[in-house]
Amino acid sequence: MQTQTHSGDIRRDEIGPDEGRAILSKITWRLLPLLFVCYIIAYIDRINVGFAKLHLQQVLGVDPAVFGRVYGLGAGLFFIGYFLCEVPSNLVLHRVGARIWIARIMAFWGIVSMGMILIKSATAFYCARFLLGAAEAGFFPGVILYLTFWFPARERARTVAFFATGGVIAGIIGSPISGMILGLNGFGGLAGWQWLFVIEGIPAVLLGVIVLIYLPNGPRHARWLTDKEKQWVENRIAEDALSSGQGRRHRLSDAFASGRVWLLCLLYFLLNVGGYGYEMWLPTIVKELSGTSDAVVGFINAVPYLAAAVAMLAMGRYSDRTGHRRWPVALGAMTSAAGFALSGWLHNPWLSMAALILAFVGLKSTLGPFWALGTTFLSGTAAAGGIALINSVGNLGGFAGPFLVGIIKDHTGSNVAALMMLGGALLAMGLLALTISETPPTQKAAQLNSPAA
Repeated sequence: MQTQTHSGDIRRDEIGPDEGRAILSKITWRLLPLLFVCYIIAYIDRINVGFAKLHLQQVLGVDPAVFGRVYGLGAGLFFIGYFLCEVPSNLVLHRVGARIWIARIMAFWGIVSMGMILIKSATAFYCARFLLGAAEAGFFPGVILYLTFWFPARERARTVAFFATGGVIAGIIGSPISGMILGLNGFGGLAGWQWLFVIEGIPAVLLGVIVLIYLPNGPRHARWLTDKEKQWVENRIAEDALSSGQGRRHRLSDAFASGRVWLLCLLYFLLNVGGYGYEMWLPTIVKELSGTSDAVVGFINAVPYLAAAVAMLAMGRYSDRTGHRRWPVALGAMTSAAGFALSGWLHNPWLSMAALILAFVGLKSTLGPFWALGTTFLSGTAAAGGIALINSVGNLGGFAGPFLVGIIKDHTGSNVAALMMLGGALLAMGLLALTISETPPTQKAAQLNSPAA
């Protein structure tokens, strides 16, 4: 069993590289598939309003001339509720454990999502979206925090990328399913958009029960690890903390006082301006470009997500292999900016759609390296608060993006200016990413993990 000397040096068990990789593989396949499926459901419930939007104008009784901004405000209010509850939610998770709190989050958001069938006015739409954001607050940063209990920084980009691909897989499977569910219009006395919220809300509640039964709070509570394996995992994380100096930054106030945290907040804000401005309006843009049915729009809408999933995994693997974080973030963001600009400039609808796919691929490829960059210098309560702060402030971009797109479309009657605005946000993100100094503990961790250590 590993021990720690008074000087802070850690003596390692005699676990070889092959056995260590086997332990990490066991952890990956025990935890990631469940968390991956949970994120798929979370993301579907978050963005399915983009499909419901195609049918909400008459339901809400809104003048067509202002419906764009009404929808943009309602779509974005999700992120206000999310912002207000995010940090408190992650601090509670850090105190009571991931198993209970993630299960609670999932059950609550499923219930609120199903309750959206009751909306009859713009005010009810606003309230429902705000409550959905409050209910889901803490899930994504809670999982990011949870992964730091199991995976050291040098393996984290690909792990986060694998988890975060749940969001793009949600688009791949959720877009066609959402389009087909809308075809149930009138069945059982419910409109298609009502069936959308009911059918896609139920899995969240069921998965909440599964999480409560299955998910361990940390390595010490994993019945499927031996005592030697548990100790090895915990000491890997301890070594990671020592090599990156995390021990000096463990209080909540350290997170709020860190200029690096606030810069990462700004980067994530800009990322979400582009990301959610794109996703909340993509079904509408595809409908305008193609002029096809809801079901066909759903299948076309899935293509960018499929391409993004491949790019996310490739970029996460590259980032971990090289130790680079800021350059992959900057490259992805600038690629996305170019895609948005090209889409607005091209007049051929299919070339424009290809440019939108490029924009989404670049945007999503930044997620693994970004969160690896954001989780290497905080620990304890500071990590819980810092990760939640980055995610909550950053997700205000999810309010700003859809709302600004709605205003621009109402005033201009086209997508061009809106796409240029989204591209500008990603360009600014890419340039700012280059100002961050990379401090991954790659070299020291490599020395600690060498056979001679």
